[in-house]
Amino acid sequence: MFVQTQNTPNPNSLKFVPGEKVSNNGSFEFTNKDQIQNDLIRNILSINGVKGIFLDENFLSVNKEENVSWDDVKHIVISLINDFYSEGNKYVIDKNADDQKIDLNDIEKKIIKILDTKIKPAVARDGGDIKFKEFKDGIVTVQLQGSCSGCPSSTMTLKQGVQNILRHYIPDVKEVIAV
Repeated sequence: MFVQTQNTPNPNSLKFVPGEKVSNNGSFEFTNKDQIQNDLIRNILSINGVKGIFLDENFLSVNKEENVSWDDVKHIVISLINDFYSEGNKYVIDKNADDQKIDLNDIEKKIIKILDTKIKPAVARDGGDIKFKEFKDGIVTVQLQGSCSGCPSSTMTLKQGVQNILRHYIPDVKEVIAV
């Protein structure tokens, strides 16, 4: 197996593309190795300097501390990914870790549809994700994950990209903020 790596706009995040499915049920972010029993995630989070992992359908993004070099982390992560798939595993995440279902109004459904179709694909190319949290009083609250979390350019992306797109399609949206 050849695991490709791709730089992201966040210098402390690197995207790993194993050429295999990573998640068959959405995207997930982990920052605490005790929050999951998956050996691959636990092992990557145990690497000195690794702060978090974001998983999507076809990639993993690993976030590291600023004072740690990718030279100290990258090859260990690739080795762990190779070992995981060579043991016959099909997916890193094979079930939904968040089964919460919430009732959404029409505007919230439109916001989620726009996020999913127009924004998430671009954000995923950079190794991240954007999740809808709330719409209240004209303000859309989202959560940035993966490479987007803590990225120096995320504020500009949020205001000039996400906010402008949502305001274009949904006049009720006045502002977009991240938590």
